Amino acid sequence: MKLHELKPAKGSTHKVKRIGRGDGSGHGGTSTKGTKGAQARTGFKNKMAHEGGQMPIQRRVPKRGFTNYNRIEYKVINLGQVVQLSEKYGITEFSLENLYINGLISQTDRVKVLGNGELTGKFTFKVNAVSEKAKSAIEAAGGSVEIVK
Repeated sequence: MKLHELKPAKGSTHKVKRIGRGDGSGHGGTSTKGTKGAQARTGFKNKMAHEGGQMPIQRRVPKRGFTNYNRIEYKVINLGQVVQLSEKYGITEFSLENLYINGLISQTDRVKVLGNGELTGKFTFKVNAVSEKAKSAIEAAGGSVEIVK
């Protein structure tokens, strides 16, 4: 083997598509762009979401409702879940710190306790909000509730 006999492996290189260099290249004439119109011109940029004169989808689809930017989103804990969570994670004080440490909420989440289910045992809650039904059930079971802002 000599230096002048070296070639790249078969299939590893591709022929460069030289457009606009005459009919002999096979890509002359319209330079693979078709005939006439804005797309055939240099510097053409298609606008985002342009559908060629058809009514765009963002105008065809009806608009409904709104997002209330004053809404406060809570992570909900029902009284029925409290017993299961205390058995699983071994906690009796449901504070934001304890819930975050055990991976039940993220650092910025707000927590609300709701009164769905039965509460067996004495638990302490330090959360952002509590429903009336949940508060009365917790205090009836001997627990305490503290609202944290």
